[in-house]
Amino acid sequence: MAEERPFGFAPAEDAPIPYLQRIRTYYQALGYGAPYEWAHYAGVPFRPLGKPLSACRVAIVTTAAPYQPGKGDQGPGAAYNAACKFYSVYSGSTAEDPDLRISHVAIDRQHTTAEDPATYFPLAALRRMEASGRIGSIAPRFYGLPTNRSHRVTLEVDCPEIVARCRADAVDAAILVPNCPVCHQSVSLAARMLEENGISTVVMGCAKDIVEHVGVPRFLFSDFPLGNAAGRPRDRESQLLTLDLALTLLERAPVPRTTVQSPLVWSSDPDWKLDYCNIERLSAEEIRRRRAEFDRQKTIAQAARHAGSAAG
Repeated sequence: MAEERPFGFAPAEDAPIPYLQRIRTYYQALGYGAPYEWAHYAGVPFRPLGKPLSACRVAIVTTAAPYQPGKGDQGPGAAYNAACKFYSVYSGSTAEDPDLRISHVAIDRQHTTAEDPATYFPLAALRRMEASGRIGSIAPRFYGLPTNRSHRVTLEVDCPEIVARCRADAVDAAILVPNCPVCHQSVSLAARMLEENGISTVVMGCAKDIVEHVGVPRFLFSDFPLGNAAGRPRDRESQLLTLDLALTLLERAPVPRTTVQSPLVWSSDPDWKLDYCNIERLSAEEIRRRRAEFDRQKTIAQAARHAGSAAG
């Protein structure tokens, strides 16, 4: 109760989720070895917009995957489905409404269902911004960025391909929208390379510590469960506000490492922030179950990667 806290302070847990610490502790408790080394930079590239936003061509970079019939449940509320991962950059037409899913990544399945694609792929909101003249135009294609844990692959293969496709489409600015923790790292690395190549960027995300640890020019932080970086499900006004905040940041950020936090709140009860990858809330039996499931999904993902390589 608020009256039990002195000076009107918020509950201690009502702060951005510490994903770096949570994930490190979680995987060590599951029995894996040395903790993952997250990308981290001291310097951050920064490219101011070269023209008014109303004259800019804007692209979306997403970590969502195209729906793949025959590869299991990918719908709202689907369990983690490694068979649907993708391992190469892809593009799709923004003139259509693509069927993109996020069952292949570690969103917060306890507190969100991925029922509304507009919460992780803001194309509809961006179209409204184009119609109103807020932006000049939407790039003819959007770009799918793989969620690779390999820094080398992300930096030497995926990010250069994103840059090449943005250049081919004469993109002036890019909005990058991650979903899972590693997605936040991937899009942060892509944002850095785009800026180094003359394209202004803004990351819209929910994992504040990961994005800021990597180091990006502009970051709009929404304190929502992973999978909702573009706004609340079925709430068009929140989606428009979130995108407008990102575009304003794209226009007005004075220096690199500029973070703006959305004023929107997921729930009046911040207890949801204590659940994601929190080993303290799991029984020994649940930890063993999760280890077995992780190993099973890892085998599925490896098979999917090999199948994709063979097809390519």
